[in-house]
Amino acid sequence: MAKAGSSRQAAWEFYGTELKNRREAAGITQQELGRRVFVSGGYIGQFEQAIRKPQIDVAQRIDEVLQTDGFFERMCRKLINTSPYAEYFRAVAELEALATKICEFAPTVVPGLLQTAAYARTVTVAANPFVPEEYVDEKVTARLARARILADATRPEYWVTLHENVLRVPVGGPAAMAAQLEHVAALARERAVLVTMIPCTAGAHAAMDGSLRLMEFEDAPPTAYTETSFSGSLLDDPAVVKRAQRAYDLVRVAALSPEASLALIESAAEDYRRCATTT
Repeated sequence: MAKAGSSRQAAWEFYGTELKNRREAAGITQQELGRRVFVSGGYIGQFEQAIRKPQIDVAQRIDEVLQTDGFFERMCRKLINTSPYAEYFRAVAELEALATKICEFAPTVVPGLLQTAAYARTVTVAANPFVPEEYVDEKVTARLARARILADATRPEYWVTLHENVLRVPVGGPAAMAAQLEHVAALARERAVLVTMIPCTAGAHAAMDGSLRLMEFEDAPPTAYTETSFSGSLLDDPAVVKRAQRAYDLVRVAALSPEASLALIESAAEDYRRCATTT
């Protein structure tokens, strides 16, 4: 499955090279092309370096400006259709690799960036019980690939607030759950992520109806992403993003301290490990 992912990246790099070649042949700068297709010149540079992937409407406008007869739209559609991510999540997966800060609230499951392979496989199969093994492998591989941003030297600040419900459902069984929580605890101890927990005793809290993610960027406005079981929404309206940021602030206020949260995670992991060794 890694081969498929590398092939997609190579295709996006070809896309970027073609964009640069045709832009330069037309005698247009990145800044001018960006102005004419309603993005920044920096975005055009990121398209050309295959760092950021253009949306369909941007690809259509690029075709109009460069008079490329739909080339960039067709290629963009083909590459998007081969993405391992659900349509509503594709842009989010691309943006998180560019974020300087990510704040996330997860009410029911461990967030994808923190999942182990066993945990990711279990939740994928639970949601898709009739799919072939190749489908499951692709989803798990893609999810683990996303997590590599936490190992990069330029990794974003990653703040995660989990509800205690996340700890109490033994996804994959006691051994898999113990390994998953130990993984989260290790990342917290390594300061790769700052984790806080909302205990069940906290009662009602903001953002109770689904997960919430906020992303900040060096050269672009912040975005918010909300997700429920079957769909997600990427939000960039400043007023809506501000409301989402306030909701996350309220969630964080209801959470335990990082130290108390880590102790709760490690205690749950120890309980699962003990259960795994006695069954």
